[in-house]
Amino acid sequence: MAEIIRAEGLAKAYGAVQAVRGIDFAVEQGSLFSFLGVNGAGKSTTINILCSILKKDAGRVTVGGYDLDAQPGKIKPLLGIVFQNTVLDDLLTVQDNLTVRASFYGLHGRAWAARLAYLSSLLGLEDILRRPFGKLSGGQRRRADIARALVHSPSVLVLDEPTTGLDPKTRRTVWEIVHGLQREEGMTVFLTTHYMEEADGSDKVVIIDGGQIAACGTPVQLKNEHSRNYLRLYGDGAAIAAELRAHGYAAEAEGGACVVVTPSADEARAILARHPQLCRDFEFVKGNMDDVFLAVTGKRLEGGAA
Repeated sequence: MAEIIRAEGLAKAYGAVQAVRGIDFAVEQGSLFSFLGVNGAGKSTTINILCSILKKDAGRVTVGGYDLDAQPGKIKPLLGIVFQNTVLDDLLTVQDNLTVRASFYGLHGRAWAARLAYLSSLLGLEDILRRPFGKLSGGQRRRADIARALVHSPSVLVLDEPTTGLDPKTRRTVWEIVHGLQREEGMTVFLTTHYMEEADGSDKVVIIDGGQIAACGTPVQLKNEHSRNYLRLYGDGAAIAAELRAHGYAAEAEGGACVVVTPSADEARAILARHPQLCRDFEFVKGNMDDVFLAVTGKRLEGGAA
């Protein structure tokens, strides 16, 4: 698959604070690419550099084959950006907001009417087009924000922590829209997030910590390398743990159960087969992205396990 974004040695400082420290990454066309990190890790700074909002201190960036320093005017039309905070006008209707945005790209008349009809159908805007933006719910505002980013048919949709502050149902709706864009338009999505479950659905994840890349790979690769699987046996946790430790297993009593660290599902099955008397009620728990993040950075993600 072809690359649509590449960064090499990207760096940015604010005085003595090194926000981004010489990072390298590449985004494949049509993929969902995630920057995963806590607030202040360097995610938004990187996004703002890619979108020409901030000037980098060092490094090279290309988007769609164009160099950010030499050809920024070629790059800007390729990107549609959903910022953490909306840039739409509360007093204007959704339709008026989008029409103003369309005029920036020379979209008028029938061409804009057709594009607006498509976006309305795609994002379910029909019921809110004539309502003032400031009167909408959080989820409705997010749908309008995404429509604004898609007005000019960009190749890359940039989502900077798009679901922060939204309730779980609304977050799910936003992600149904994003995955639909990937399926229907083959759109590349560049996401920054501190929610591990959002990164878990990505094609590639970069964990960024303190302005540096701490780990990179598919969610499966990262979980296999950095997380641990658990076999949880219910019953008398202390007694079960003592017996399994006597057989050489790393077992501990935890919350009324026995937890055994296992390298694989095959090993878990082997424990169950060897000790059926201990395994009347059990579950096998695979490591998740929160485990990965904790192992890599020593920090827990918001939205992860407690």
